[in-house]
Amino acid sequence: MSDNDNSAIFNYHRSVIAWHGNKSHGALGWTDLDSQLLRFSILSEMADFGGCSILDAGCGHGDLLAYLVPLYEGITYTGVKQIPELMKEAQSRYGELSHVHFLQADFINDELPLSDYVLVSGSLNYYYSDPDFIYHAINKLYQSSKSGLGFNLLRQIIPNGLLASYEPQQIINFCGTICPNVQLRTDYSPEDFTVYMYR
Repeated sequence: MSDNDNSAIFNYHRSVIAWHGNKSHGALGWTDLDSQLLRFSILSEMADFGGCSILDAGCGHGDLLAYLVPLYEGITYTGVKQIPELMKEAQSRYGELSHVHFLQADFINDELPLSDYVLVSGSLNYYYSDPDFIYHAINKLYQSSKSGLGFNLLRQIIPNGLLASYEPQQIINFCGTICPNVQLRTDYSPEDFTVYMYR
């Protein structure tokens, strides 16, 4: 990831925080709350996460945790986010919980704690100048999981220089080179898809 790529993402989030404030889904770039919750729902169906350690790569405000806790008992959660403003809000919401830890880090370049499952919602959708970025990212995150990786990507966007879309079969083909059990979900949104990679 280049410094220019990072700067573009930081600048984008700081601009939407200035516009929407730092409390809502708008600060994270989601067009509406329903689209964020739909993606959480699909990720939550990957496995029985009860008693598991979850790493949320690019955790935003940490709201995936709030979605999963009523569904699965005994989760321990680590949220990773690079942007300080978003990390501060995540910590204010959930940082006092004993089973929750937040790590301000670049989940692509920094070392990550090994977790049962790594989940990624929306954080791989940004455009990067390196055309192989997505493959490096998937491999890094998969290697950080003991049981599996679940992530979503865009498959249909209006080009805007900030976001990237991917062809699902191309992504699945790559995932199959590093993972013995890959599943694709395309049944919930015309613009999005989700991949489950199981060890």
